[in-house]
Amino acid sequence: MENFVSDVAFTPAVKAMQEARGSRQHYAERDFRDSISPDIAAFIGERDSFYFGTASADGQPYIQHRGGPKGFLRILDEKTLAFADYAGNHQYITTGNLAENPRAYIFLMDYAHRARVKLWGRAEVVSDKEIVRQLMPEGYRARPIQAIVFHLTALDTNCQSHIPQKLDAADVGGALQHLQSKIDALEAELAAYRAQTPD
Repeated sequence: MENFVSDVAFTPAVKAMQEARGSRQHYAERDFRDSISPDIAAFIGERDSFYFGTASADGQPYIQHRGGPKGFLRILDEKTLAFADYAGNHQYITTGNLAENPRAYIFLMDYAHRARVKLWGRAEVVSDKEIVRQLMPEGYRARPIQAIVFHLTALDTNCQSHIPQKLDAADVGGALQHLQSKIDALEAELAAYRAQTPD
């Protein structure tokens, strides 16, 4: 029986459900990717946050947000990503889960362009101080405690359906500042015109 990259998500139970609901043929004709292409690398490099999913040994799922400056999720090669893991609330659920179950999942969203990328793989916690230092974004004010290295199994993208369009506050602030500068210039021009025009 031929194996597909998408089998990481399309288990026998999922395939049976697709068959029952009429979508199996569509998904049987396409497969997921198993390496990071230049377009996906560019997408990842522009993200300043993502969601990281793990599960305990008995399958209890957990999702945690990870954030930092753009590019903090580093691409080491076409099948490996890594990031510095900062000090947080000291629950250590992700770290504990990875100690007993290396399966992990990364979900990246670009709300402005209504796009998403999903990554399946296995992750490991790395405590080597030099590796953590190399992954730490320069100038970012956070205390790294370890690194997480993610080994890619599969990746897929989704359609735009039901993704709300949201804009980054910094981008909106920049646009508003640009408009305010134009308004200020026009108001100054109008005031100068009025000063030169007799009543």
